[in-house]
Amino acid sequence: MRGGTLLRVRRGVYATDRACVEVVTAAAHGGVLGCESAARHLGLWVLDEPALHVWMHHDRHQYPHEDCRCVTHWDAATSSSAFEQPGVPLVLRQIYGCRGPEAFFVAVESARRLGLIDEVGLRRLGDRLGAEGRDLIAFSRADADSGLESLVRLRIRRYGWRVRTQVGVMGTGRVDLLIDGWLIIETDGRANHEESSLRHRDLVRDATAAGWGHPTLRFDYAMVLHDWALVERAIVETMRRRP
Repeated sequence: MRGGTLLRVRRGVYATDRACVEVVTAAAHGGVLGCESAARHLGLWVLDEPALHVWMHHDRHQYPHEDCRCVTHWDAATSSSAFEQPGVPLVLRQIYGCRGPEAFFVAVESARRLGLIDEVGLRRLGDRLGAEGRDLIAFSRADADSGLESLVRLRIRRYGWRVRTQVGVMGTGRVDLLIDGWLIIETDGRANHEESSLRHRDLVRDATAAGWGHPTLRFDYAMVLHDWALVERAIVETMRRRP
């Protein structure tokens, strides 16, 4: 500690100076990462949620710490170590109960794409959830390319359109979503999308698709997450004008 290579987290708990800040904060609270915070560390897609979620083992105690804004999850699941991170099924259950169906669906599709949960795990997960959770699992796929793509597909499900994901379109290449074999939906969450070379490439793709009879609607992260009414209206009105 005097040399600065160890940090005192709380009584009896120490961390190296290279330890992840969020993991250390969860330990200071008395638990480990849970819910969407754990999902983010597993590489799963998560929606915009800045709070730190901490899984508290049912036989542990929480501790106050500086500027604490932790969201705690008390769960009867057991682990072999006080600092063992929750497994993917528990993380998904926590997301469903805490963050709701949409965040759960996005995380499930991500877990499936990454191969972090198999069919047996999905069935067991469904057994722990109600009818809505099981329906979302049944609707999920393993080929979604981003959380935005998953979210858009889930939100337009009620219209009954045939929505294909990551499908090749003549003259254009692979697109995020293709509705009823006609309308292309592209979602882009990249921070560097304003780069002129990327913008030019997208404009060329959109023009090429239009030349083959496929209009394109393109939405970014902020639009899908924070201005969905506009996105939905654009999709619905465009679909009304299809041939």
